[in-house]
Amino acid sequence: MSYSRKINVALWTAQTLLALVFLFAGGVKLVMPVAELTRQSPLPGWFLRFIGVTEILGALGLILPGLFHIRTGLTALAACGLVMIMIGAVVTTLVTLTAAQAVFPFVVGLVAMFVAYGRWRLAPLSRL
Repeated sequence: MSYSRKINVALWTAQTLLALVFLFAGGVKLVMPVAELTRQSPLPGWFLRFIGVTEILGALGLILPGLFHIRTGLTALAACGLVMIMIGAVVTTLVTLTAAQAVFPFVVGLVAMFVAYGRWRLAPLSRL
């Protein structure tokens, strides 16, 4: 298997896993009652709903452009947006909870960075 094929497989695997994580996280933020959301977080309910919508849109942006070969550059942009969301998640977790609990959002952010850089520079979908 060539280097570019290995990178492409790694990127698609990361994109799929990230999409599943963000579809779940965003879906939970949209279906959970606002009172429950705000009890678990210091952020206002409307902002958590907004984050839920952006997580779902980011998840779709990771998969759909490559799947349909339409506007494939949006995949890297979606990954960049999810990196920004995860930076906020890490900071919020560090401020309100413990450093150990910030590890998961940090790792998810690193995977999103890998996808952003990979789809922008290493194996852009437009070249496939």
